[in-house]
Amino acid sequence: MSARNRRLPRHRAWPLTTTDIAECLGPLLTRVTDLRFLTGQDCGSIVLGAAWVAPGPRAYGRGIHPDSVGFRMDVHPVDAPERAATRAVLRARALPQLHDWITRAISADETWRLTPHQHYWRLADGRLTHHDKA
Repeated sequence: MSARNRRLPRHRAWPLTTTDIAECLGPLLTRVTDLRFLTGQDCGSIVLGAAWVAPGPRAYGRGIHPDSVGFRMDVHPVDAPERAATRAVLRARALPQLHDWITRAISADETWRLTPHQHYWRLADGRLTHHDKA
């Protein structure tokens, strides 16, 4: 993305690119319905987020549009000087874990698929952690 269109302050940068994600996920990228590079407030130590957008109830017009059902990914900005180190950790550990999470979700039972799920990766003091939030 060109600097003119990036919409991030100069001291912030995204640790991953679309190419990084495509290389790791391969054909699973077609299951991602929304890939967002966030520009808003700092989310603390969160560097990557993924979510399963479940089909909602169809009663009273509050259903989820079928095109929205699937996986959503959020790439959170980091401080620019930390971008290269963060990118290396995410490519080596978080993206393979994301690949596994999506693969397991695809073969999950109906109960899992009908419930929204979120998965976050946090990087603090050089230590990457991740957890689910259903």
